[in-house]
Amino acid sequence: MNKKLVELEKVLQQTKKDFLKTAKRATSKLDQTRKKTAKELDKAKAQAKRARQQLQKKSERLAKSASASTKRELNKQIKSLKKIRAEASKNVAQLSDDLKIVLDDLSKARTHLAHAVHIDEALKKVKKKMGKATGKKKKSSKKKTPKKNVAKKKAPKKKASTKSIGKRAVAKKNVASKKSKRKIPAKNKAAKKKVSRKQS
Repeated sequence: MNKKLVELEKVLQQTKKDFLKTAKRATSKLDQTRKKTAKELDKAKAQAKRARQQLQKKSERLAKSASASTKRELNKQIKSLKKIRAEASKNVAQLSDDLKIVLDDLSKARTHLAHAVHIDEALKKVKKKMGKATGKKKKSSKKKTPKKNVAKKKAPKKKASTKSIGKRAVAKKNVASKKSKRKIPAKNKAAKKKVSRKQS
């Protein structure tokens, strides 16, 4: 199945390339033909205009001329100019028709080229999506290893050193003895006062 899909993708890519290549070539050739035909049409129009102007001048000279020989010569020139004008006008008409056809074909070719470009972009998007989908499948296919709960070692509580306990006990005893020493003189004073009262 995968091999068939790969082969189909190759054929599709080649077809896409050929289509784009053909559309570009056709558009380029038609554009060149359009430019060439447009130039020829401009030349034919200029030739027809020039022949018409010369014919007008010759006709004016012929009307003013009195000499028979001059008239004969002018008539020959006028006849030749009429042929040139007719041929130029014919070329203008033909080239105008050709240009219309070329422009129509060029418009169609450009439309095909635009479609080819859109198809190319669409295929790229599809390929990108397919790539993402296959990437996700590969990730999901990988087995997730369960994380081991690492037991945190409890830091042992530091035992209070015997030295510090001893120091605290001694300090308490000293405070108690000081208090007792302070209280004893007060009692002695009271006893002395009582004795003095009795004696009196």
